[in-house]
Amino acid sequence: MAPFLLLLFPLCAAASDQHVTVLPGDDVTLRCEAGDVSILAVEWTRPDLEPPQYVLLYRHKHSDPTLQHPSFTGRVELVDRELKDGDVSLTLKNVTSRDSGRYECRVAAGGSRRTKRAIIKTDPITVIYLEVTDLKDGHSTPLHVGLAAVFGVVAVLLLL
Repeated sequence: MAPFLLLLFPLCAAASDQHVTVLPGDDVTLRCEAGDVSILAVEWTRPDLEPPQYVLLYRHKHSDPTLQHPSFTGRVELVDRELKDGDVSLTLKNVTSRDSGRYECRVAAGGSRRTKRAIIKTDPITVIYLEVTDLKDGHSTPLHVGLAAVFGVVAVLLLL
C-alpha cells in the first residue's frame, strides 16, 4: 500500500488550474501531465454536468463510452493513446458554448487494482476552466474586425 501512496503523492502535488478561451467550432487540447508513472486509467470529467459527468473514461487501454456524457460522443480523444511520458491531454473537437465549464483530469497509477470501478478517488491533477465565446474581453474577434475593414474599404470605393 505504501508504494501506491507514494505514486499518488506526485500526482496530487502537481495539481494546477488553467483558463482556456476558444472560439466556437475550434478544436482545443486540454493539457494534463501525470508524470513518470504507470497509468492504469484516466478520467476527464465535468462536475457541473448531470450524470454521467464523464467527458472521457480510459481504462484497460481503451476508451470506455458506456459512462460518457452523450454531448461528448465522437468529439473527444486522448492526444496520446499510448500515454507516453504521462501525457493524458484531451482533444475536444468542434467546441460549442455548451462545452464551457470546469474540466478535471484524474489518473489511477501504479499498482492500483481499482480500474474496474469508474470513479478515481483522488484530487484532480489538472483543473481547466474552458470558455467558448465569440468575443474576447468584450471586443470583436479578428474575423469580425477583418469583415468590418473589408466593408469599410468597399464603402469608400463606392463613394469614390
